Amino acid sequence: MKLSVLDQSLARSASQAATALHETIEMAGWCEQLGYERFWVSEHHAFSAVAGSAPEVLLAAIGAATDSIRIGSGGIMLPHYSAYKVAEVFSVLANLYPGRVDLGVGRAPGADMSTAVALATDGRPKFEQFPQLVAKLSEYLWQEHSSPVVSPRAPEHIPLWMLGSSQDSAVLAAQQGLPYNLGLFINPQADSRLISLYKSRFQASALQPKPHAILTTSVFCADTQEQANALQLTYDLNLFRFFSGQSNGVSLTPQEALNYRVGPSEQAFIASQGSRAAGTPMQVRDQLEHLAELYAADEIMAVTNMYYFEDRKRSFTLLKQAFA
Repeated sequence: MKLSVLDQSLARSASQAATALHETIEMAGWCEQLGYERFWVSEHHAFSAVAGSAPEVLLAAIGAATDSIRIGSGGIMLPHYSAYKVAEVFSVLANLYPGRVDLGVGRAPGADMSTAVALATDGRPKFEQFPQLVAKLSEYLWQEHSSPVVSPRAPEHIPLWMLGSSQDSAVLAAQQGLPYNLGLFINPQADSRLISLYKSRFQASALQPKPHAILTTSVFCADTQEQANALQLTYDLNLFRFFSGQSNGVSLTPQEALNYRVGPSEQAFIASQGSRAAGTPMQVRDQLEHLAELYAADEIMAVTNMYYFEDRKRSFTLLKQAFA
């Protein structure tokens, strides 16, 4: 099974954003050495514990620090931007790193709505225009004589990926003949039939003659199940504290998480997170193979949000070894 990575550039606190960015760049090189298929970075805004607000800039640095691994956006939140400008940016990246660039796009704001308004040049996010923006972006990227012309032209056709976690995104990807990435880590309750729906409605295109789907899910792989459970608990509690407004931009350490008093609200939140993969390498492999079969996925993309950088490196090492 193909294995890929999505890195969200999480910072342990707002003051450590620069550290998080450098860790992301180093992690890309680490995953390249391990033999992962691709390394994507996400786009989030106005979250003090997330450093990755400009994935296109981060990708330029990652490309310079690596040699062969595919790099991409997971994703560019297209309703904030001009399709033409996105085409220009990724054409530049494709010229810098030929044959290595993926462009993943999504409809979600990647922020709260007040931030989405701030991102829009006219104060009006274009969420309802997402299908048209995707079609226009495809035209700019792939038509030989687009108007206006994209310069510099990419040396090859840049793969355009549809990101989503609902039926709308699956159907749109199928209709436009695009590869699809289902974000199970975003919507843990996503219908397990979404990829099958995408494949059943897929309309072949010149660049994508057959459907291809990635399932992106949280992975916590460690030498022991106890370690993996502690790493997962730390992430779950930090996510709960963020959503409930308790974090103040500072994450709990694994040691603090183990001593945290988990009440009914925290328990309900953790239970709502659904299917993830956590445990020893072989336990994680079994869980991921089950998820891939259940969701009809062709590739697994791992999101491994852990407090300590070395724990994340170890998780990716053990995961790749388990599938070797």
